[in-house]
Amino acid sequence: MKYMLLKTYSSAAYCDTAITEWTPEEIRAHIDFQRVLGAELARAGELVDAQGLAGPDEARVVFSDGRSAPVVTDGPFPETKEFLAGYWIIDVDSPERAYEIAAQASAAPGPGGKPVGERIEVRAIMSAPASDA
Repeated sequence: MKYMLLKTYSSAAYCDTAITEWTPEEIRAHIDFQRVLGAELARAGELVDAQGLAGPDEARVVFSDGRSAPVVTDGPFPETKEFLAGYWIIDVDSPERAYEIAAQASAAPGPGGKPVGERIEVRAIMSAPASDA
């Protein structure tokens, strides 16, 4: 079954130091951890995709009523201090395995090499019903 693991960044949720205040070495260790995790999942045949996402300052929200021009706005707003930072799509045999991977991702190193305890949301990817077309 496929799952999406959503990595949410919040400067207050899991560590006292915002990532913008980490040293270059701490950021490198965090990114290297993500790369190693991705490589391990790929070797196990469990990785479908994984990507980091641009920050909220580059995000836009688009909505449309289907009749007029779409509306494009800034957002989500940085004052929320929480945003979707990245994701993994995995294909594993059980929800428990998805939780194990999420726990591993949650323990990525942060300031001083301590595990950050990031919030990782685990969501099953649903398939659409077959169409008659």
